[in-house]
Amino acid sequence: MTDMIPAWVNGELKPVEKLQVHQQGLRHKAVSVFVMNGTKVLIQQRALSKYHTPGLWANTCCTHPAWGESSADCAVRRLREELGITGIYPARRDALEYRADVGQGMVEHEVVDVFLAQAPADLTVTPNPDEVMQVSWVDLYDLAAEVARRPAGFTPWLRIYMEDYKDRIFGPDSRG
Repeated sequence: MTDMIPAWVNGELKPVEKLQVHQQGLRHKAVSVFVMNGTKVLIQQRALSKYHTPGLWANTCCTHPAWGESSADCAVRRLREELGITGIYPARRDALEYRADVGQGMVEHEVVDVFLAQAPADLTVTPNPDEVMQVSWVDLYDLAAEVARRPAGFTPWLRIYMEDYKDRIFGPDSRG
């Protein structure tokens, strides 16, 4: 079965195969989640088997909603699938749009709903090795500084979030 995601084709939202979306740089729907514990954010290093940006550090999780799936349901599903996280329900913080070259002739042109969740003290994280090499809890401001110092170690979207949208995502006056 192919992975069909919502993408705009000739101004109309249609289900399009995920790889095709990235190869053609089509504008498409996406979801990004940040799980926090106070000022610390859970980040992941993408598995080497990922078809783009393998081995780079990213936010807690990100994906594309399936055709017909709500962004909120997608966020909960992806936390479970990528990190084994259950029992938390992220709140939508903002909607952003960006375009980034992700290598190998692929482009992410995403209209992304960004979600934020506070982790309970006893949060269990069980990374799926097909998706995630490792995870780390990092202070948000240390993360922003590290992204600025060593951008090549991070996914293009995490760089964009930290450089251009940090206050919109993590600030008290989110526009979402």
